[in-house]
Amino acid sequence: MLKNKYFKWGVVIIIVGLIVILSTRKKIIDSGEITTPVVYGNFVSVVYSTGQLKAENSVSINLPKEISSRRLGIYEIKVIRIIDEGVVVDSGDYVATLDYSAVEEQRLKYYDEWENSLNAYDDAKLDTNLTLSNLRDDLLNGKVQLEEKKLILGQSIYESPAIKRQAQLDVERAVRDFEQKQRNYEIKKKQGEYQVYRHWEEVKSAQGRLDDVDKLIEKLVVKAPKPGMVIYSFDRFGKKIKEGSSISRWRPKIAELPDLTSMLSKTFINEIDISKIKVGQHVDVGIDAFPEKHFEGEIISVANIGQVIPGGDSKVFEVNIKVKGFDPDLRPAMTTSNVITADVLNDVLFIPLDAVFSNDTLQFVYVKESNGVRKQIVDLGSDNENYVTVTDGLSQGEELLLTKPDKGDELSFEGADIYDKIVKRKEEEIENLKKRVSEKNSAEEKAEKKGPQAGSRVMQKVIVK
Repeated sequence: MLKNKYFKWGVVIIIVGLIVILSTRKKIIDSGEITTPVVYGNFVSVVYSTGQLKAENSVSINLPKEISSRRLGIYEIKVIRIIDEGVVVDSGDYVATLDYSAVEEQRLKYYDEWENSLNAYDDAKLDTNLTLSNLRDDLLNGKVQLEEKKLILGQSIYESPAIKRQAQLDVERAVRDFEQKQRNYEIKKKQGEYQVYRHWEEVKSAQGRLDDVDKLIEKLVVKAPKPGMVIYSFDRFGKKIKEGSSISRWRPKIAELPDLTSMLSKTFINEIDISKIKVGQHVDVGIDAFPEKHFEGEIISVANIGQVIPGGDSKVFEVNIKVKGFDPDLRPAMTTSNVITADVLNDVLFIPLDAVFSNDTLQFVYVKESNGVRKQIVDLGSDNENYVTVTDGLSQGEELLLTKPDKGDELSFEGADIYDKIVKRKEEEIENLKKRVSEKNSAEEKAEKKGPQAGSRVMQKVIVK
């Protein structure tokens, strides 16, 4: 009887304990939390972006090529007048006028240099002629003196040995003096020729600068190379060209004539979404200026290197979208709204992003069950603006909480095997990446040893830690 009594009390205690536990979990469910089901069906992953229209092909209207002459020393020039942006021009029509005053100032400078160099050339010729004339007279005198000494030597045949010896020494001295004058004449002649040549080169250089600046003056009125609509370019500070803008010869574009029959939408994708973007993906392109108009598009290029947004820290990648079809209303620089279809999956499970929670190491959901809540680890796949696919951890129709329940942190995780699979997959991805990088570095080292002709120049190696 005592044993039966203890047994009955034990059953009661267990039942009460279960009631307490179930009531605790039930309170988590009954706290007014909103739930959502796990859906099975077709899933579309999209990325939204804003961009600008630009022509796929265009003809540049540049500074005159004469300004790039190294002899001029003109590094930039102002635009003092330019036609309105958007004006349609024909081939040879007026586009812009460049600053005459700056070029005229250079022309006066180069004319003075030319005149001075020409005067210096004339002076060098006169000096050389005068010097050589004096040397020729001196050389002639030396030749006459030598002949006189030789004549005296011939007449000294009947004189004493001392006189004959003196006459012989005088001839030898005259020979040396004449030879010295000959050498001096040749040296001075070469020096004079070099001086004249050097001054003549300076004249030619000055004349060349003067000719170049005269050619540039003739080109300061810029005309359209072909028919089209004028679209202003940008200066080195990223500002649109306008009257008063200075244009560098290293960035010579003033404007461009775009081919409006073939347009691109240039957009930038943040580094979080860029892994979803691939060449060939379909895009729905909307035009903000014409909300009723939509065009099909296709991604034709994705930048390999990101760039930092001015005034921010996040990186973006340039993406170009080919706009299919032609519409005369489309103009460069119009704002576009791009909906990029990143992925289309059939027969998959997906849930709202709001139902996904995470910590430093894993992602999980709160699953509503008849007896409480399950804190379930999940393996996620593609996502879009509102939903994400689930590859493991959930079943169709299960109800998920959209907010963390009371005492949710106290619940233990379920699905440790899923977490192990995720970790293993990431480790394999890292190993595969290391292997690819190692193979690439090895191939570059071999190419480097064979020389630059055997392969491309080796750039900095990628190191995966």
